[in-house]
Amino acid sequence: MFLNSLSGRFLMLTAAFVMLAEVLIFVPSVARFREDYLLSRLERAQIASLVLLADDMIDAELEQELLLNAEVFNVVLRRDEARELMLSSPVPGPVAASYDLRNAAGVTLMKDAVMRLLHPDNDVIRVIGNPVREGGLVIEVTMESAPLRMAMLDYGQRILWLSAIISVLTGLLLYLAVQVLMVRPIRKVVDNMAGYAQAPEDARKIIAPASGITELREAEEALHDLQEQLSQALKQKERLAALGGAVARISHDLRNILTTAQLFADRVEMSEDPGVQRAVPKLMGSINRAVNLCESTLAFGRAEEPAPRLTRVPLADVVGDVVDSERLAAGEHDISYGEDVPAGMLVRADSEQLYRILRNLVRNARQAIQATGKPGEILVSGVETHEEWTIRVTDTGPGLPKRAQDLLFQPFAAGGRKGGTGLGLAIAAELVRGHGGRLELERTGPEGTVFAIHLPRGLETLTETLPQEEAAQ
Repeated sequence: MFLNSLSGRFLMLTAAFVMLAEVLIFVPSVARFREDYLLSRLERAQIASLVLLADDMIDAELEQELLLNAEVFNVVLRRDEARELMLSSPVPGPVAASYDLRNAAGVTLMKDAVMRLLHPDNDVIRVIGNPVREGGLVIEVTMESAPLRMAMLDYGQRILWLSAIISVLTGLLLYLAVQVLMVRPIRKVVDNMAGYAQAPEDARKIIAPASGITELREAEEALHDLQEQLSQALKQKERLAALGGAVARISHDLRNILTTAQLFADRVEMSEDPGVQRAVPKLMGSINRAVNLCESTLAFGRAEEPAPRLTRVPLADVVGDVVDSERLAAGEHDISYGEDVPAGMLVRADSEQLYRILRNLVRNARQAIQATGKPGEILVSGVETHEEWTIRVTDTGPGLPKRAQDLLFQPFAAGGRKGGTGLGLAIAAELVRGHGGRLELERTGPEGTVFAIHLPRGLETLTETLPQEEAAQ
């Protein structure tokens, strides 16, 4: 759990990065330590040789003590172009390597240091350097490598332990900083989101931005705006739901009242009074529009349309039923109907819902043509491809105005004709979406309008119900 937390991972990464940084500087540090170690031996050897410069003759015991304190076997000092062996003692073996510290490059020093750490043998080495305080031209000493390697290992262990302590302390400090500066503010935001999810309608649950960190403050402000918008949307949805219920009840009762009024209007229509005869058509038209509005509102106000029961439907039969109904509704108006559906063309659809879709589209086309007072034509055609079935409803009406095109499938946004409810196309589009297809306006203008219904052939997400006669076979 600790490693899965943000602060825990931050702690581990900090420790790892500090250790990596220490490892990267370990080699240069050891190389520097080795150089200082060798330079100190050269300095000690130079100091020991000063005794011989003061007195040409020293006894053997003093010479051995000087060499022992300097930790070298012999000292060679070059002064005035003369190379002179200042102090000497028996060398236990041949010189294995020589190191010149006068102009050694950093890469060379690091390479020599690594090689010495990896080479555990106690070799005899020669070290060459510049004397301090212009005590000569060159000073050389021979010495053992084992003490140098042990000192380097001891220094490296101290460096590693110190690095570990620094990384742990740095990680802990950063862990605490992350807890205070990031984790706690983030946890507050998460707790607020959880509390808001339990009661989104409670305005007290909306977060109040208070973080001093710029990024977290921006996140809190964005969350605050989102919660405010969501709360307002939920309140509006509740109000609309209540309003919808009230409208549905009012529409139901109003429809009953208007139905009664319609019956009385039918009787009044029988009157021979010329004034009554002139008023009755307007009265009947107003009552019919009111009844249609109530019925459309009730139909749209249902919670949801039932899922389509998909069967293989002969498209020509459905189109024929729709055209026959619309011919009767057109009355004496000069409107011709055409059907261009291939014989035997079957579409996978709900026959009742497909009828409602086509009836809405054809009725809209008929009413648009009737509004012009001119003759017109309506054509229903169907084609199929490997991907989909396409059904088009084409008319020669006046076309849709710009406002109607902008609000084409929005309910109660009628803009195509006077007295429309704006529900026909919204219901049709919803039914087509229920089939997994889409309803779109292909073109519209003074020459007419074309609506296209696209039904996909492959509907794996929908359950296809075979007709009873197919199941029996």
